[in-house]
Amino acid sequence: MIDTHTHIYLPEFDGDRDEVMARALSAGVRHMVLPNVDCSTVEPMYRLHGSYKDCTSMAMGLHPTEVGADYGNALDEIASRLDDCRFVGIGEIGIDMYWDKTYRTEQMDAFAEQIRWALERDLPIIIHCRDGLNEVLEVFDRFDRLPCGVFHSFGGSVDDVKRIRRYGDFYFGINGVVTFKKSQVPAVLPEIGLGRILLETDSPYLSPAPFRGRRNESSRIPLIAECVARILDVPAEQVSETTDASAQDLFKLNIKQQI
Repeated sequence: MIDTHTHIYLPEFDGDRDEVMARALSAGVRHMVLPNVDCSTVEPMYRLHGSYKDCTSMAMGLHPTEVGADYGNALDEIASRLDDCRFVGIGEIGIDMYWDKTYRTEQMDAFAEQIRWALERDLPIIIHCRDGLNEVLEVFDRFDRLPCGVFHSFGGSVDDVKRIRRYGDFYFGINGVVTFKKSQVPAVLPEIGLGRILLETDSPYLSPAPFRGRRNESSRIPLIAECVARILDVPAEQVSETTDASAQDLFKLNIKQQI
């Protein structure tokens, strides 16, 4: 299994990071994609990848909640890193209107700039969209063509899926939210279809039931896969195989062997 979105490099794991990685590998998670957050997280992300090069890949971007009045400086610093090494995507980027709408325009401009990076480098985008689909699609309208990508931590409606698909055949990241009792995600999975689902944890956030409220980690990917399998009425092995193939296709992952 592949965890397509995890932040194990964050301080929440400083006390037991190696143990967390060992648990993930023991649980059958053979690869993890690490999306960046802001300028302060670049070096911790690099260090984790340096220690686990065979089972991690990195994406580079500026998270929308980290976009402020001086976002240009942050973007310049992030952009200066793009040639450091091989990144598998630009992310996590996008729009977040849930916490603060103050920098709506700045978020949209930062998102557009990072989409340009992806187009220039032929990389997929990892899209954070929280209460911001209208803004995301408004930014999309600025472009004649778009990179491929994934709507990370998707929690929208069937109508949202249809609106997104007018712009491209995007993937949708499904995480622990699918296991929550009042989640609307299960009702949307048939519309998305197994072939466009990617599994993710968003660790340390959004731990699946029965661990909701606790620090999340990549070892819980099997719980998400099993829930998706039940909802779509397919074998769990089919979920793992299909979502792994999709992740490898989107991010051009070169996974040489089972870990």
